[in-house]
Amino acid sequence: QIQLLESGGGLVQTGGSLRLSCTASGGTFGAYDMAWFRQASGKEREFVAGISWGPGTTFSDDSVLGRFTISRDKANNVLYLQMNSLRPSDTAVYYCNFVRRAGNQWYHMHAWGQGTQVTVSS
Repeated sequence: QIQLLESGGGLVQTGGSLRLSCTASGGTFGAYDMAWFRQASGKEREFVAGISWGPGTTFSDDSVLGRFTISRDKANNVLYLQMNSLRPSDTAVYYCNFVRRAGNQWYHMHAWGQGTQVTVSS
């Protein structure tokens, strides 16, 4: 059973940057797309950014377009999310997962990890 571990979150001021990392145990990344999601307090979990396994094509929600960059180190099986120009509205717990993509919808494939908290102060 694949287990996901997110790290790199923290407290940062508006305009600051963070880089999140995601590793998987119990398996390898294989030929699956991956994505980052986030869940703010009292809200549903939402898609943030995704990356295709093959060509590494990236996708971003409009709310983070131009500020967040998803990438993957296939050799070391690590998924990243570089977050720049952070805003208070980015405050949330961030999660990664393997995904199936259907059109504009991203469906997670495994149980969620514990996530990593990102807090952006104003």
